Amino acid sequence: MHVLGITRLLYRQIWTTAKRCKCATNMSSLPSTTPPAAPLPRLTLDPEVENHLKKTYCNDQVVASIGQEEAERRYVHTIDRLSVPPGYTTLRVNTVSRTRDDIREELQQILKKEYRNKAAPCPPVEPHPVLPDVLVIPTTGPHMELQHHQKEVMVDLSCGAAILRGAHIFAPGVLGATAGVQAGDQVSVYVDVEGKCLRGFIKPYAGPKVFVGNGVARMNRDDIFSVAQEQLSGIGVEMTSPLYDCPPLNDVMSDSIFLQNLPSTLTGHVLNPQPGERVLDMCAAPGGKTTHLATLMRNQGTIAALDKSQGRVDKVIANAKRHGLTCIQAYAFDGRKAASEAAVCSKDETLLGAPPYPPDTFHRVLVDAPCSGLGQRPALGNKMTLKALKAYPSYQRKLLPAAVQVLRTGGTLVYSTCTLTLAENEGQVEWLLNTFPCLELVPQTPYLGGPGLPGTSLTQAQLQMVQRFEPWGGDRAGDAHPADRDTIGFFIAKFVKKAR
Repeated sequence: MHVLGITRLLYRQIWTTAKRCKCATNMSSLPSTTPPAAPLPRLTLDPEVENHLKKTYCNDQVVASIGQEEAERRYVHTIDRLSVPPGYTTLRVNTVSRTRDDIREELQQILKKEYRNKAAPCPPVEPHPVLPDVLVIPTTGPHMELQHHQKEVMVDLSCGAAILRGAHIFAPGVLGATAGVQAGDQVSVYVDVEGKCLRGFIKPYAGPKVFVGNGVARMNRDDIFSVAQEQLSGIGVEMTSPLYDCPPLNDVMSDSIFLQNLPSTLTGHVLNPQPGERVLDMCAAPGGKTTHLATLMRNQGTIAALDKSQGRVDKVIANAKRHGLTCIQAYAFDGRKAASEAAVCSKDETLLGAPPYPPDTFHRVLVDAPCSGLGQRPALGNKMTLKALKAYPSYQRKLLPAAVQVLRTGGTLVYSTCTLTLAENEGQVEWLLNTFPCLELVPQTPYLGGPGLPGTSLTQAQLQMVQRFEPWGGDRAGDAHPADRDTIGFFIAKFVKKAR
């Protein structure tokens, strides 16, 4: 930790000097038509959704524990943090054929070349001190010194979020561009926060928009909008000075690294699959967690990866192939129907076959459930209604009975979400324990998050067994790595199936 702290301190000192000198020199010659960029706006939610979420964070048990003022402060800080990207880019490395140190060194050299023409200094690639297959790269920003160019490019919310996590803009993601934009032009990039900018818009967009940085056009405006969107390919705008600087890692060392939020990678370690086991990933697409489980198993054993959509299953297969993983069997199948008393499974542990599966088939089951996703960062807009939000818990409960049924006695079930609501997290743990007496909530290793949120019948001891990652940092140990504190919102619970 001492060495990592020195590395981060030096990086901040280098970056501060660069901002005062190099950036000022490079940017002073660029045309400016508006004041410096404003910070990212607070996430706007449907009023009913926001009220529901506030009641989650300020429920009676929370208020009794920490007081109304502190509960409201944490809620406000949570919403404020959702529009800002996490403080670190986290990468999971494929350790089946290479070591983390080898991958780290190669990636650092690639980034040094990438940052030669950037205003920002090259960030350090650091090993995570607890997770042996994770690398972390610090994010810098917001860079308020950036000035706006006369030529503008508009993108939608999802593209804007990707830019804030380090992505360039692919041509199909360009909604509009001012007249005369040519390849090589300096452009400022804005996000249409209300979804009202029509494709091909040619004037400076006057509706609500958020500045996310500057870049260089790599295609002419006419070339982008003269063909159908589905026929476009390639980078439309290369982001050279984003509002938040994260390294662009699309297609970089794609067989060796996988961009994955830290709590997502932690989920695989909590499940802790072993070589030779049978593992079920009930909601597998696009395959980040599935390929991680296969890596932890040293590509030995069998993983059944399910998803309802064949298109999404194809992504799991592609990711497995890219990482050279052969123990994954992916199927387009509804996880709610994964268990069947009539199903027959081979006694050979390596011959699993297609779903459904008989009871007691798997050593471990992962349910990374479809959820409301309210923990995702950055989020510049969210149009989810309260009705849609409240539909998730019932759907999740339709997945869990099959997960319990196909799990062997003594086996491990891990449930996870990337959301913040009580009903989808601690509420589901409460429901599982009440519905399935065979399940026992157990402590987790590694433990990098904070305790669960009060508001259900779970005891304090049980709340300490789950891991909740809060965008505002949460209750963590003082020696926690900064990358563990500044993450997306996430939840993990671990169960063991006892003998009846």
